[in-house]
Amino acid sequence: MVVRKVGKYEVGRTIGEGTFAKVKFAQNTETGESVAMKVLDRSAIIKHKMADQIKREISIMKLVRHPCVVRLHEVLASRTKIYIILEFITGGELFDKIVHHGRLSESEARRYIQQLIDGVDYCHSKGVYHRDLKPENLLLDSQGHLKISDFGLSALPEQVRRLLHLLEFIAGVSLLRTTCGTPNYVAPEVLSHKGYNGAAADVWSCGVILYVLIAGYLPFDELDLTTLYSKVEKADFSCPTWFPVGAKSLIHRILDPNPETRITIEEIRNDEWFRKGYVPVKLIEYEDVNLDDVNAAFDDSEEGEPNNEQCGTEDMGPLNLNAFDLIILSQGLNLSTLFDRGEV
Repeated sequence: MVVRKVGKYEVGRTIGEGTFAKVKFAQNTETGESVAMKVLDRSAIIKHKMADQIKREISIMKLVRHPCVVRLHEVLASRTKIYIILEFITGGELFDKIVHHGRLSESEARRYIQQLIDGVDYCHSKGVYHRDLKPENLLLDSQGHLKISDFGLSALPEQVRRLLHLLEFIAGVSLLRTTCGTPNYVAPEVLSHKGYNGAAADVWSCGVILYVLIAGYLPFDELDLTTLYSKVEKADFSCPTWFPVGAKSLIHRILDPNPETRITIEEIRNDEWFRKGYVPVKLIEYEDVNLDDVNAAFDDSEEGEPNNEQCGTEDMGPLNLNAFDLIILSQGLNLSTLFDRGEV
C-alpha cells in the first residue's frame, strides 16, 4: 500500500466532503501533529472565479492567531489542488454538546462565554467581524477549550470601506451592509438592511449563545420568519424563573435592540457575573503573518509539475463540498459566501 503524501503531510481518511472540497485527516511527518487538510480543486476555483474570495478567507484565518480561534497552519498547492492545513479539533461542536446534554451548568456556560468573548475581542482588534457566531461554529478541543471557526461570512474593514460613504469613514465606525448569519442569532440591525457595526452585531450573537448555553433552547425561535424577525427586532424574549440572576442581567444588557446602547465587550468583561473565575486567555506570541504561501497557491500558471505532492495509487478524485455543508471537525474556512455577492 502506497502512502499518500502532500509535502510533509501524510494524508489519511476523508472526514468531510461536498461539492468543492474534501477534508482529509493528515499528519505532519516532521512533528507527528494531526491536522485537518482541506483539499480544493484548483481548476474549479479558477473557473468559477472563486480565487479572490477564498484568498480573502484564508487571509482572515492567518490574521487571527488566538487560542480561541481555529488555527490555519499553511497553504500548499500542486498544479491541480490547493491544500489548506488547519488545526485538527477533536471535541466536536458546542452545538452537539448542548443537543446531547441539554443546558449547561452556570459555571460551564460562563467558562465558554468567557473564552468566546476573548476570541471575538481579538478578532475585532484585528478588524475582523465574524457575523455568523452560533454554537455550530464553536468547536471544542480535547481539553474542552472553545475554538471559533467558520469565517466564511466575516468581513475585513478594508474590503468594505470603499463601499461606504465618506461620513462613515469620518465617524470611524466600520459599517457592514450584508444581511447574513443565522436568523436566530443575528442582531436586529442586521435584519434592517441598513448599515451596522460589525462588533456590536457579534456581541448580540454572543448574548444569544449565552442564553442557549444556560437555557438549552433559543430566546428567539419561531417557524415563521416574519414573526421571528419581529421578536428579534423588539428583543421580545424572557428568561426562565430559574435563570441565574447575574446571567439574566447580562443577557438583557447584551440583547439590547439598540446597538448604540448595547453593552460592549469591554463592559461585558467588567460585568460581575462574567468576571467570576475569569482568567483571560493567554495570547500566542506575536508572529508575522506571511501570505506568500497563499499567493503562490493561487498562481494560475500551468507551467511545471507539482513540487509538493507525492501521489499514491489512489487519486483524491472529484472534489465535492456543498457551500452550506458543515465541514466536520475543523471548519475554519467556510465557502458559503462564494455565492453571496451582496456585500454592499
